[in-house]
Amino acid sequence: MASTEHKVSGHEKIETSNFLMIALVLATVIVGGAIEIVPLFFQRSTTEATPGLKPYTPLQLAGRDVYIREGCYNCHSQMIRPFRSETLRYGHYSMAGEFVYDHPFQWGSKRTGPDLHRVGGKYSDEWHRIHMTNPRDLVPESNMPAYPWLAKAMLDPAELAPKMRALRVVGVPYQDAEIAGAAEAVKGASELDAVIAYLQVMGTTVK
Repeated sequence: MASTEHKVSGHEKIETSNFLMIALVLATVIVGGAIEIVPLFFQRSTTEATPGLKPYTPLQLAGRDVYIREGCYNCHSQMIRPFRSETLRYGHYSMAGEFVYDHPFQWGSKRTGPDLHRVGGKYSDEWHRIHMTNPRDLVPESNMPAYPWLAKAMLDPAELAPKMRALRVVGVPYQDAEIAGAAEAVKGASELDAVIAYLQVMGTTVK
């Protein structure tokens, strides 16, 4: 009489156990991610600032916070890929050393609007002011929303010093004098002023 006993293989055990499958998938992702990511923390090209790179001024830092708050990164990448079509349109490709003071960096991948990494100095402050207030005044086909309230929203000077101290903890080389003068540096400035200051410094380290 033939035996009906079925031996369960190791592969079958994994496939039939939800817990074991989840545990092994997580372990694979963690190990694979660590192998890819950890070495980057020790490469000079990804951890050292590019020559001439400076931390954001208090006004630029405030502008970056408004940029993130308003979700500008949802439509605008800040990463120029090292392809001919990209560099011809936007300029020199993005390098990790340009973003060592960004926490978190804003590379992104989606481009409903154009890449902004090299936008600094490309247009005047007044151009940006009009564009942020009503984009269609300058680009009739633009589907970018308008942000007219930014011109009326004033910055809170008291917020900057704590942010700069926190960034210094993670490696941004702010000096005590810069932190002490942060409130005065943004006094009377609007959120629109801050965003424009941030846009005007994007990608200006590498020519």
